[in-house]
Amino acid sequence: MSPATYPRGQAIGGSDLKLSAWETVRAELRRAPRRWLVSGAAGFIGSHLLQELLELGQTVTGLDNLSTGKRANLEDVEQRVGAQAWARFDFVEGDLRDRDLCLRLCRDAPLVLHQAALGSVPRSIEHPVATFDANVRGFFNLFDAARRGRVPGFVYASSSSVYGTSPVLPRRESELGDALSPYAASKRLNEIMAQSAHACFAQPSVGLRYFNVFGPRQDPEGSYAAVIPLWAEAMLRGLAPCLHGDGSTSRDFCPVACVVQANLLAALAGPGCHGKVFNVALGQSLTLLELHRRMACSLGLSAAASLERGPFRAGDARHSQADLSAIQFALGYAPQQSFDEGLELAMAWYAATAQLPT
Repeated sequence: MSPATYPRGQAIGGSDLKLSAWETVRAELRRAPRRWLVSGAAGFIGSHLLQELLELGQTVTGLDNLSTGKRANLEDVEQRVGAQAWARFDFVEGDLRDRDLCLRLCRDAPLVLHQAALGSVPRSIEHPVATFDANVRGFFNLFDAARRGRVPGFVYASSSSVYGTSPVLPRRESELGDALSPYAASKRLNEIMAQSAHACFAQPSVGLRYFNVFGPRQDPEGSYAAVIPLWAEAMLRGLAPCLHGDGSTSRDFCPVACVVQANLLAALAGPGCHGKVFNVALGQSLTLLELHRRMACSLGLSAAASLERGPFRAGDARHSQADLSAIQFALGYAPQQSFDEGLELAMAWYAATAQLPT
């Protein structure tokens, strides 16, 4: 689909996109605060959304089963926003597979930012049933509850993994390949369900295909950790990170601040954007070897710091880079943070929170 598919005048309530769409939305939220439901609120991205919303004066209910989310993330947000803002947050420990809970939480028609999922391509290959249960059944429960509750805005996290075997670079929303993992398949099913609900019921939703999000609070622990936190922890411990493949694999690494921006723009988008999906990224690619060099420099290490070599991982695409023309045209999205700015914030956080051996 071309950018012309998305009506410019309906992007953010008819605002003039020559103004900053991001500042326009933030000003609107401060002027007229809303109620929000954030699923996965104790997770990496969810906690950043929670922090931004509370700083903008919003009232937020957070849902998380704490299977991958952490109370420490919520405690960090509380410390950063202060007691007055924190009083506008209500945390519900629960599971999206609880259909009655989803119906109850959507009953009062808040705006929904759906971030909860069982992430990681390798984990989905090892645990496909659990991935389907959380990412497909859980998504449907919340999405259907939003339909029944007449929720006016539903934004959900999809993934660049849906592009699969597509050879087209940069990635454009309409040009998909075959799914390379159960995780990719689960996210594509989310998009299909949302698009069909829009066609049948005019249900409002916007999907966001995240490209390799990184930033503070991203978990560095465990075998399913993303590459930046995993490598940061290893480098801070004086260990050699493991590089899968020859290092030429490239990714469009996206600071979490850009994902926060995209979610709020999408939540207030007009009906011309409903039923659509958009890429969220910086629109530039970086090889893993270049990533390693920049991380080493950011941590004050030698750019020639050692790497262990491992085989290519099943399910991984070799290259990824986003075409941002659709989201720029429809929502006025413009990345508010560069890769290097985001990396400095992330590395500072890992350095400050690393549990190093004594």
